[in-house]
Amino acid sequence: MPFTRIGGVVLHYRLCGPEAAPVVALANSLGTDARIWDAVIAPLARDYRVLSYDKRGHGLSDTPDGDYTLDQHVGDLSGLLDHLGIERLALAGVSVGGLIAQGFALTAPERLAALVLCDTAPKVGDAALWNGRMDLVRAQGLGAIADGIMERWFSPAFRQHQPEALAGWRNMLLRADPKGYAATCATLRDSDLTDAIGAIGTPTLVVAGDEDQATPLELVRACAQAIAGARFEVLAGVGHIPSLEQPEALAALMRDFFKEVGHG
Repeated sequence: MPFTRIGGVVLHYRLCGPEAAPVVALANSLGTDARIWDAVIAPLARDYRVLSYDKRGHGLSDTPDGDYTLDQHVGDLSGLLDHLGIERLALAGVSVGGLIAQGFALTAPERLAALVLCDTAPKVGDAALWNGRMDLVRAQGLGAIADGIMERWFSPAFRQHQPEALAGWRNMLLRADPKGYAATCATLRDSDLTDAIGAIGTPTLVVAGDEDQATPLELVRACAQAIAGARFEVLAGVGHIPSLEQPEALAALMRDFFKEVGHG
């Protein structure tokens, strides 16, 4: 398990696939770690060099003090890419990982061959929502929100028919660092790229689960409509994290899109 220190923050990352292949980087959602991408990495790594990592406050990466800004998250990713000598890549992110991906696309467009935004938007929720969640998690821990989060993450069919997987992903959330979770809630509270994402010129694929209760379908559709030429795809029967419910379908969409735009 490789680690590096970027701007004083230790980040855990993973690389899979042929060393000389085109690069795909993956950014995870709030309360998760790089493992949510495993079933997508498996098919992609046959033809791509795939980078996944735990953003600050999550997984095996450091949890610095204070609220986290979008610029800090984008800087972590940029620094990690620099450390690994990756100059050009396709970048995919889900939820707050998608917000990080939008920020990176606006900051370093010359490095991107393609952008994939899953179940995300330029602005998610409002200050009251995020402040309330931060206060609750800091006071009572992640157990206080776990059941509600599972309803937002997963479709009713997944929750009904895959109870063991549901329990496992709930365990991942419960074992996350409440401090890092709350600090990243601040990222979502304070970030609004609504007026900026129209400047994204990178070829973009936007993917939404039609049963997502965290970033509803129309919110994600509006994100796609704000980016000129973006392709919008809906995965039926999927909640907030398509890499966990329909990884094969997501990987196929990504692979086809990358080939279409000339990345691999």
